[in-house]
Amino acid sequence: MSFLSRFAALFRPRATGDVDSSQIIRGSELWNVFTGGTGGALSEQSALSVSAVYGCVNLIAGAISALPIHIYRRDATGDLTREINSPLWWILNEEFAARWPAASGWSFGAGAKLLHGDSFIEIKRSPNGTIRSLVPLHPNRVKPIATPDGERLVYQVLPDPTIQNPNADALRKRVIDQDDMLHVPGFGFNGLRGLSPLRHALRMTGGVAVNAQQFSAKFLENSARPEFALKAKGELTDEQFARLQDFISAHTGPKNAGRPMLLEGGLDVQLLTMPMEEMQLLETRRFQVEEIARVYGVPPFMIGHTDKTTSWGSGVGAMGTGFVRFTLRDHLNAFENEINRKFFRTTRFVAKFDTSELENADLKTLIETFRIALGRAGEAPIMSVEEVRARLNLSRKVDGKLTTQPADPEPPELGKEPQE
Repeated sequence: MSFLSRFAALFRPRATGDVDSSQIIRGSELWNVFTGGTGGALSEQSALSVSAVYGCVNLIAGAISALPIHIYRRDATGDLTREINSPLWWILNEEFAARWPAASGWSFGAGAKLLHGDSFIEIKRSPNGTIRSLVPLHPNRVKPIATPDGERLVYQVLPDPTIQNPNADALRKRVIDQDDMLHVPGFGFNGLRGLSPLRHALRMTGGVAVNAQQFSAKFLENSARPEFALKAKGELTDEQFARLQDFISAHTGPKNAGRPMLLEGGLDVQLLTMPMEEMQLLETRRFQVEEIARVYGVPPFMIGHTDKTTSWGSGVGAMGTGFVRFTLRDHLNAFENEINRKFFRTTRFVAKFDTSELENADLKTLIETFRIALGRAGEAPIMSVEEVRARLNLSRKVDGKLTTQPADPEPPELGKEPQE
């Protein structure tokens, strides 16, 4: 909900179910709206103003949004066959809804999970029950509610604040059944919601980072130079003191950098130095980058923090594999699990993200891997030429027809010449 919407909600009658001014308490959501969150839990805006938070969220959400997601059919033996013509492929990979490209939808949903602890995506269905679109919802608009028997969830959804001239239907609150909502919670799910990193893991670390960033900005606004004191030989009159106040204002700020001082009446300038090494500002900010990266499970070098080397290996393939295995897999599995149980509700179909592009090594190593997979030196192949070409995004057909994989000739016995 936007700032103006939350502000207006304070003055609506209590009968509507909205909050009133008594709910503006330290650490609450409305407190963060007015204060920016630095006094308690971080707000989304203040957290993303920290480059390390922005880098981690953008890296993970961007990687998820770039991955293709495929639909597979599982046969009686458990083998998976890709459903090339599934209508769900277009929704999951190209267009969530008319307003939502799929890449933006995945990025928004992943970002909501990383910042607020929950991702909510409404499933729009046709009258016959088929899925026709997906609409991401901001977590601040959604309130999960357990049914009276505690077995299921329903979701109360507030109106969309991005609609400029909403009609009557867009202004009403809605209640959505759990079968029509992709709800992907993060760590700490208690049956209703996951733990919000803004209110927990990032509360202290992110707050310190915000304060250090603001201090740095103020320090640079003062031309990044220490304050100074003016020493007078005798007692100053009120008029002289006022003149000195104007003098100080005229020599502070970036626009006055390098401006010469004109001293009179025996005034002397005494610099008050505080070296950056003593303040340890740079070290503090460096440590906060590592803390934030630790919260999100992102190696610092992947967000541009290169003070320390990685332990994942030196190759692009090793780094990509480590990122998928230790960082992305948890998020991808959560989205896959929710899609499968809400879309299909059967073991016959399954949706899976394709992470092969991120895990691919350099071209030379990749080609060598496929050579081994095709079988060499008499080894049994585990892939066909068509499968290799498909993995390389090449046509499965060569010269208009499918190829066959010729078996490697048997190696000649020792002491014998190979037959022609």
